[in-house]
Amino acid sequence: MAFSNPEGNIKQLGQIRGLKIADFGSGVGAYTIPLAKGVGDFGRVYAIEIQKDFLSKIQKVAREENLTNVEVLWGDIERVGATKLSNESVDIVVIANVFFQIEDKQGVVAEVRRVLSSKGRVLFVEWRDSYGGIGPHPDMVVNPNIARQYFEDNGFTLDRSIQTGDQHYGFIMNKN
Repeated sequence: MAFSNPEGNIKQLGQIRGLKIADFGSGVGAYTIPLAKGVGDFGRVYAIEIQKDFLSKIQKVAREENLTNVEVLWGDIERVGATKLSNESVDIVVIANVFFQIEDKQGVVAEVRRVLSSKGRVLFVEWRDSYGGIGPHPDMVVNPNIARQYFEDNGFTLDRSIQTGDQHYGFIMNKN
């Protein structure tokens, strides 16, 4: 049984060197750190999280690994403008293992749309099921078709589904 692997999921985006990427609901940086390594010195990764202690952990790891291209932002991904990013300022938004926790899913998608450049993409990864409590509570699991519909209803088209391991599903959406 294969578990979701952030590095493997990121690889499915293709070349990211030099890009600006926002990690929405970054947690402790499972995606932020490998993204920062992937974008290199000329790229930038914005770790956006509402829990300040998580942001401190990301800063610590980034310092330890000499990653100067990580910027932590204390922000609310559910409110338009509350991520503190400028309009059309990033190339990719990553939303991984956080959608099930979000109350205002429409608000998140609207904020994603606002911050993404005109040819921007979304890397979306989410729990497929609860798996006896390893994942989210069964009532909080978001069906893949419903997740995709949130984006499609807001002007995104499916680029492709991605392989994310046995417990997760994922896709890449393009901003229209």
